[in-house]
Order: sequence, then structure tokens, then C-alpha cells
Amino acid sequence: EGTLAESGGGLVQAGGSLRLSCIHSGFTFGDYGVGWFRQAPGKEREAVSCIVLSDGFTHYASSVKGRFTISSDNAKNTVYLQMNSLKPEDTAVYYCAVGPSCVPKSWGQGTQVTVSS
Repeated sequence: EGTLAESGGGLVQAGGSLRLSCIHSGFTFGDYGVGWFRQAPGKEREAVSCIVLSDGFTHYASSVKGRFTISSDNAKNTVYLQMNSLKPEDTAVYYCAVGPSCVPKSWGQGTQVTVSS
């Protein structure tokens, strides 16, 4: 069974930027993807972005397209989520997840992102 470790959350003012990191190791899914999900208080968890490691295919939720960028450093087993032009509605706990073709099967512990207005 693999492990996930997220980092990079914090408090930032609206319009600012943060970069989240997810170190993933030990997973044996074929053609797996690493994704970011988020859950705000009182809301359901939602998909934010995902990258398939074998071919670099990426997907973004419409709410973050153009502001967030997902990337992978396969040599470091690390996936990044660069978040720019942050809005208060981006405030949530952000979770890293891995699974085949970006279907989440294993989850990280989460990292808090708070955007103040």
C-alpha cells in the first residue's frame, strides 16, 4: 500500500498564490493519476484537478480553470498544484488522491487553504 503526503497549505489574501505538493509513493495502480480534491465546510468534496502520470493528461474543474495549474515531477514522485488568483471561495481542505485513470482510490490527510477577502 502506498503513501501520500500533502503540504503547502496556508492563509493567503484574495488574489494571492499558493503551491500545494503531494508526494506519492508505493502505488501499483496501472496508468494512475494523481488528483486534488477539496472540501469546504458544509459542502461535499469536489474534484479540482488531476494529472495522469503516464501521458501528462490533465483535467480541471471549470471553477479553477485558468487559475490553477497541475504538474508532475515524476523523478521526485511529486505532483504540484499551483493556485493563482485565489478567491475566498477557494477556501477548503485540499486532499491529494491517487487511483487508476484519476479515479481516487487512496487519499491523503488533507491540507487547509484559507483565502481571506
